[in-house]
Amino acid sequence: MNLGVELPGGLPYQPWLVPIVKERTANNAKDDPHVKCFPDNFLRAYGMPHLLKFVQTPSLSVVLNEWDAGYRQVFTDGRPLPQDPNPSLQGYSTAKWSGDTLVIDTIGVQDDTWIDWNGSVLTQAAKVREQMRRPDFGHLEVQVTVDDPKAYTKPWTVTIKERLIVDTELIDEICLENERSLRHMK
Repeated sequence: MNLGVELPGGLPYQPWLVPIVKERTANNAKDDPHVKCFPDNFLRAYGMPHLLKFVQTPSLSVVLNEWDAGYRQVFTDGRPLPQDPNPSLQGYSTAKWSGDTLVIDTIGVQDDTWIDWNGSVLTQAAKVREQMRRPDFGHLEVQVTVDDPKAYTKPWTVTIKERLIVDTELIDEICLENERSLRHMK
């Protein structure tokens, strides 16, 4: 997923981030954490070709990612977001239902978390809201709003449309298993 391409004029980067994204784009993202076999964060996972599986219980939703056997926890038990979360790749997420839409709020993402191939990032200042719904049986629509004043001059929103694949199993895709590409990217 190249989030910036979907917005007219691209993402509203803060001035400090513009040259970084230009450099990352120009050097074909050779320092991309995904290329170096690090797990993807939740936003980036939506745009990758790896399968995600959503598992729901009354108090917790878990998103399993076949890429490096990753996971994300989304608490649905009514708890508030913490005041000072421990920064992590997936951040800290809580959710509630609003009609047929699951509204997920996330904070506590670690700095310089890549969200696309251009090297656009989230920082610890980010607040992300996902509004997830199924418009019909075979599709999932996720409207994402990013409010990260450290990285962007204003909040921005994109809508991601996913195809649901039912009756399938995840297959672990472990990046470092027989990995031979990284040595060519230096």
